[in-house]
Amino acid sequence: MSDTNVDDLDSTELDDLKNKINADVLQNIPITISVEVGRTSLKIRDLMRLTQGSVVELDRLAGEPLDLLVNNTLVAQGEVVLVNERYGVRLTSVIPAADRVKNL
Repeated sequence: MSDTNVDDLDSTELDDLKNKINADVLQNIPITISVEVGRTSLKIRDLMRLTQGSVVELDRLAGEPLDLLVNNTLVAQGEVVLVNERYGVRLTSVIPAADRVKNL
């Protein structure tokens, strides 16, 4: 690729080169993946009363799928699994790309 002279490329080859560069750039952008077990709302006074051993009740029932978020956008749901003594998530459903884009 370093031997390629941009001036020698026709428009199709130039478009292909731009697309490859764009794909390379996109593939190297870091993202944050998080898994949400559930949510709750608390008043500040209740938050201040939390101590070691306190239990915070969440809005999700045991056994319900967890949400997998990429940069705070829901992309899938799944269940907790153990992988070599680490937690993982087995995806049980993936949000269609068109729906994900609508939520951006």
